[in-house]
Amino acid sequence: MDNTRFKRFFAALLTILGIVVVLFACVAFLSDKPVLGLDVSKWESLVPFLVGTVFLLSGVNLIGRT
Repeated sequence: MDNTRFKRFFAALLTILGIVVVLFACVAFLSDKPVLGLDVSKWESLVPFLVGTVFLLSGVNLIGRT
């Protein structure tokens, strides 16, 4: 029972983190100014988008399996 609660917590954490990182990447892509103190170019915003997508899909898949 305790293992299932941990999996759900971890899945929710991954999902929320993925959403935040994808939103950061979208804002960084659309903005010409530094975002959160980081000067990110258009191509550099691709990396956080891909990482956020992996986190988001992993979290959603883990939620579906528990």
